[in-house]
Amino acid sequence: DNWRWQGVPFYLRTGKRMATRRSEIAIQFKAVPHSMFAGRGGLLQPNMLIIRLQPEEYIQLLVMAKEPGLDREGVRLREVPLNLSMDAEFAGSRRRIAYERLLLDLIEGDQTLFVRRDEVEAQWTWIDAIREGWKANAMKPKSYASGSWGPSAAIALTERDGVTWQDD
Repeated sequence: DNWRWQGVPFYLRTGKRMATRRSEIAIQFKAVPHSMFAGRGGLLQPNMLIIRLQPEEYIQLLVMAKEPGLDREGVRLREVPLNLSMDAEFAGSRRRIAYERLLLDLIEGDQTLFVRRDEVEAQWTWIDAIREGWKANAMKPKSYASGSWGPSAAIALTERDGVTWQDD
């Protein structure tokens, strides 16, 4: 509940046995109110920040950039990725597997990566509100085929707002 986030949509898609196993956050930035490149060739895509948590960790910023050179038809723009890949940057170094870090922290008494009771209670408050909403509106989770990107209702939800899932 913050004025900075008022009117900003958040979409969460989660499931089991989807097309790929990954965890990521994709932030699509709003278009500028006035584009100096409008009508000058190329489809203006919104800039996007993608933070992939697994299976490989990386941060990618997708920005619109002018193609080098001169063109009689005007400025040509295309989407260009700026990448930071942890796998590429630290290739060859041993990285701990999922629970190895937690087990080591447990042995050493470091609780930094562990969830506190008040955090768990806050999470359940949030989930309970969703469950109550489903119950009040006689809604159930949507089913989908194994290996798919989820239910068609998830696609329809984002299309309604002019947003697409990052399925690639």
